[in-house]
Amino acid sequence: MAKNEAGNDSGRLKRKKYEKELRRLQGELCKLQAWVKHKGLRVIVIFEGRDAAGKGGTIRAITERVSPRVFRPIALPAPSDREKTQVYLQRYTQHFPAAGEILIFDRSWYNRAGVEHVMGFCTPEQHEKFLELCPIVEKYFTDAGIILIKFWMEVGKKEQQRRFEARIKDPLRQWKLSPMDLESFRRWYEYSRARDSMLEATDTKHAPWYIVRSDDKKRARLNCIAHLLSLFSYRKVPHEKVELPKRKTKDAYDDEAPLKGRHFVREKY
Repeated sequence: MAKNEAGNDSGRLKRKKYEKELRRLQGELCKLQAWVKHKGLRVIVIFEGRDAAGKGGTIRAITERVSPRVFRPIALPAPSDREKTQVYLQRYTQHFPAAGEILIFDRSWYNRAGVEHVMGFCTPEQHEKFLELCPIVEKYFTDAGIILIKFWMEVGKKEQQRRFEARIKDPLRQWKLSPMDLESFRRWYEYSRARDSMLEATDTKHAPWYIVRSDDKKRARLNCIAHLLSLFSYRKVPHEKVELPKRKTKDAYDDEAPLKGRHFVREKY
């Protein structure tokens, strides 16, 4: 059996091992969170990829144990009629981070390089202009002090098909399927060409793309989080020792008594 870089078997990762490593990495994310707040850093993390590539699950793994005030995931809906009349990036920049915040885009302005281009929601001229200007605009962001990190989740044809079929059969996951998803499945090679054009134009020194192979969701999440952490020279921020204070007893009373006769939730479990 093939080995990965860590020397482990490259088959499916056992759940127990995955959960142990994920918990360790999430502990490191908590340290990174404190460091970002301490240094007043402004961070944007972009997740792009095909439908069913594992973006949402990876974002949940990143944000599960950290503060939503620091790690802020953003998944914007389709633009409103008003937003369609704005400068293209305007609906995204209004969410940009302040000092001490990490913004995570579940899809981003790169919609113009992908779904908008493939599905004909923008003109060829708009697509071409986006690819031309995007590196320049991102250079402006990074020169202004924003740390911009871009992940592309790369899922294979067979695995994407397996995930779509699983969604069709599972009533708990059917909500993940939309007519647009099915159309994107049909247009695999058009999306491949759009991906290639995007990477060619926007994989820059100041804002490179990091490609995460995501056929194995567990490994993809761990690899992505580990790489994200590796991009920061963070250290543990010292904290004052916290001790619980004593409760005041001066105004003590039987505070359970007033709850009698109220509407409690039935304890079924």
